[in-house]
Amino acid sequence: MLLDDGKVVLEITNVEGNKINTVVTQGGALSDKKGINLRGGGLSANALTEKDKKDIFIAAKAKADYVALSFPVNGDDVRETKTLLKAAGCDAGVISKIERAEALIEETILDIIEESAGIMVARGDLGVEIGDPQLPAQQKRLIKLARSNDRIVITATQMLESMITNPIPTRAEVFDVANAVLDGTDAVMLSAETAAGDYPENAVKTMHDVCLETEKNPIAKVSHHRLHEHFKGIDETIAMSTMYAANHLGVKVIAALTETGKTAMWMSRMSSNISIYAMSDNVQTLRKVTLYRGVYPCGIEKSSANDWSQVNETVIETLINKEVVENGNLVVLTKGMYKDKSGGTNMMKILRVGDANY
Repeated sequence: MLLDDGKVVLEITNVEGNKINTVVTQGGALSDKKGINLRGGGLSANALTEKDKKDIFIAAKAKADYVALSFPVNGDDVRETKTLLKAAGCDAGVISKIERAEALIEETILDIIEESAGIMVARGDLGVEIGDPQLPAQQKRLIKLARSNDRIVITATQMLESMITNPIPTRAEVFDVANAVLDGTDAVMLSAETAAGDYPENAVKTMHDVCLETEKNPIAKVSHHRLHEHFKGIDETIAMSTMYAANHLGVKVIAALTETGKTAMWMSRMSSNISIYAMSDNVQTLRKVTLYRGVYPCGIEKSSANDWSQVNETVIETLINKEVVENGNLVVLTKGMYKDKSGGTNMMKILRVGDANY
């Protein structure tokens, strides 16, 4: 049995009802509210505690955009969470933290991914359960599975651990963050570095700088996503066609008019150095797309979004005002034939900034 991400190791000698007798084989300092794991997995605790169920209603009241689910064993845990969220009147996406060895079984992880808005590669508890040597390969596998199934993926735990007490990271930590970026993660996460560390601002800036610099590497811009697959719908086809056209035409910016953010999500699954602006008058959609890699939220006033005949001009004016395009730049615009219709993206248009008519 392992406590606090494996810092303390106990050997179980016998079990008497609800009582477990152990011998400490690796001691250390231990504070309250630390995690418990079994090497190889097998803990019988439910993913959702009674406190978690109450917290879901707090999240609903706060109008949370995402809710993180710890220790899901299978897709049923995610489905139960979604049911409770719906009952609470909340449509937050579920981010499943992959922390249990059992969750890595191929059929199981695909079920979890299918039911989730995204996953988190929670390397602390996962590493304890499967062993550190297996962790790097599993991180790459999970990132690839999430992206290929059109889901968000967050990489977390001990990314800049030394910066809890030091103002600069180790070179190994810099490489760790960079490798997650090269693997295709949507986001990297800090924990104790900012929650309890001595240099939270330095930690954020360091992670920010490493991510931006790594994304300049050509390796980070190569994508073969869906090249040999059939698309499931017209909107997905438009999204993928847009990325292909933009990457081969020298387009400056992609503008995706979207009600739910789904079109921008599909686009973000293809690695590119072209910025994607998700344009919507739906505030919740604008918040949600901030987790999509390479996607920038861009609000359009309700009156502008409603004037469908003038929307092309509105998009270009908005991009000019944000100083992301100038005369002569090409912009790829995607939209649906009807406003306020979810899943209705069926048009792609290439616009040149400065032309008389759009």
